[in-house]
Amino acid sequence: MKENYLEHAIPFLSRIPEERRELFETYFKTAPIWLLESFIIIDKMKRGTIFVQEGAPVDYVYLIGDGVIKATDYRFYGIQFDFMRFEGVYAMGGMEVLLDLDKYRTTLQTVTDCTILKIPVAKFEKWIKSDVSALQREARLMGGYLLQQGRDSRAFLFLQGSDRLAMLLVRRFEMYGKDGVLRMKGERQGLSDETGLCVKTINRSVKKFSEQGLVTKVGNQIVIEEEQYRKLKEIVDRIIEPDEYLLSK
Repeated sequence: MKENYLEHAIPFLSRIPEERRELFETYFKTAPIWLLESFIIIDKMKRGTIFVQEGAPVDYVYLIGDGVIKATDYRFYGIQFDFMRFEGVYAMGGMEVLLDLDKYRTTLQTVTDCTILKIPVAKFEKWIKSDVSALQREARLMGGYLLQQGRDSRAFLFLQGSDRLAMLLVRRFEMYGKDGVLRMKGERQGLSDETGLCVKTINRSVKKFSEQGLVTKVGNQIVIEEEQYRKLKEIVDRIIEPDEYLLSK
């Protein structure tokens, strides 16, 4: 009965990959009916839509049904810095609820067209603070995200130029590669925003990687195959000792 109601409350479950559907089912396995009845589904939020603005009052918690979003920080000299991309099953706004913050701490924007699940913050807070199992799940997800973010941020302090771009390309391959291949539009400004490197440095680094056979330029795309990914990862791993805890998750 509960499983059927979950499918009714989240209609996109029937069309997303099985692994992702199982993540949603696990996340909401103890959710009460009154929470499921509060769900708001945005079937197709257009690419480039800012749906959470840093400093705005927390009114909804968001989960991504399908697509990719990014978190952006503008606080440093007004420069845009994209510090994390998400396509997993995370509660955007859940951290603010757990920390009793009444304003969002970052700006969230769609990178692709996305299917979004919205939950009124009062309903989410009532559930998460009255259900120990749900609270533990959310704490694990938030802790894993913060651990990864902190690790990457510390690494970026020491990595320079092409090494920093190599780390980003490795992360991109691990998150978005399909069938052993990552295809990215060659938008240099986007790579600049995510690494904090200037566009000129990005251009030099992409050219260097292309000449070394670490990436392949196809039209306006940057293509990375499995063997190229492994070589880029070797570059990063020589500088940064792999985190065994994160690798085991």
